[in-house]
Amino acid sequence: MPLRARRSCLAVPASNPKMLGKAQGLPADQIFCDLEDSVAPGAKESARGNVVSVLNEGDWAGKTRVVRVNDLTTKWTYRDVVTVVEGAGANLDCVMLPKVQTAAQVQWLDLLLTQIEEVMGLEVGRIGIEAQIENALGLSNVKEIAFASPRIETIIFGPADFMASMNMPSLVVGALSPDYPGDPFHYVLFKILEAARARGVQA
Repeated sequence: MPLRARRSCLAVPASNPKMLGKAQGLPADQIFCDLEDSVAPGAKESARGNVVSVLNEGDWAGKTRVVRVNDLTTKWTYRDVVTVVEGAGANLDCVMLPKVQTAAQVQWLDLLLTQIEEVMGLEVGRIGIEAQIENALGLSNVKEIAFASPRIETIIFGPADFMASMNMPSLVVGALSPDYPGDPFHYVLFKILEAARARGVQA
């Protein structure tokens, strides 16, 4: 599978149709429509419809089109994937899975995508997966996650939730602690990069 450009990335809340529409004209290689953190629980359902509409309309030329679904510890994930891929799979490049902790979670998404593609008559395997590493267990398993599916295109670091999972004492995302004699993120970023390079995908 050819790797799609991701030099610059822009997140857009899926609950805001106006912002989703504007995103097509913004100077970014990748636009990801976010169904996770930026969407309140009561707005999840309508946000899926917004994503389907915007992917099927307008001009997305030159942009990698990604949807970030909710993580697998929630009740929303499977319906996010089914609604978006059935409704706009032909106009979707990747699904971003947040808070990935094990290879099995990636394999679950791969299987669900395959089933939907087969039912909808879409090319099987064309839709990629972006795996977001956001906690200690995900980092421990990052190499297995990177090799979990041929759909994997990118391994992403999510610093805010990672800091919370590690009880890192800072209110600023990505900020270094003055009490720690070094950069604690150096190991994290290098481990993610190592796994991505070993698999031949982007980090």
